[in-house]
Amino acid sequence: MPNEPVFPRSIAPPAANYAHAVVSTSTTRWLHTSGVVPVGPDGEVPVELGAQAETIWANIGAMLDAADMDMSDVVSIATYVIPGLDLAPVMAVRDQVLDSTLVASTLLVVAELAQPAWKIEIAVVAAR
Repeated sequence: MPNEPVFPRSIAPPAANYAHAVVSTSTTRWLHTSGVVPVGPDGEVPVELGAQAETIWANIGAMLDAADMDMSDVVSIATYVIPGLDLAPVMAVRDQVLDSTLVASTLLVVAELAQPAWKIEIAVVAAR
């Protein structure tokens, strides 16, 4: 497997379902996304946070597919959320989409995103 999670025994375990780091070996292709936002193909933005996360991951899936990659190629995620949200739906969608793939993951709470309707934005790096 070219992408392997890294769990140093000399540091505390991750705080959630992610890897401290991911090492990529023998990769020939990389995909770096911009911040992926919760806008569906029809231009609509769901109101509910879980639905926004589902829309974003569907958009990421389409990008991966277009690059001849899949979710198992994702090695790093940066998730941006606005303050005051219950993040359980965000984590549940992420865990469902990634299945058992552990990736390096960073969560940032930001004052606001580019559009008032957006509650979440996600950027990923994939390697194959």
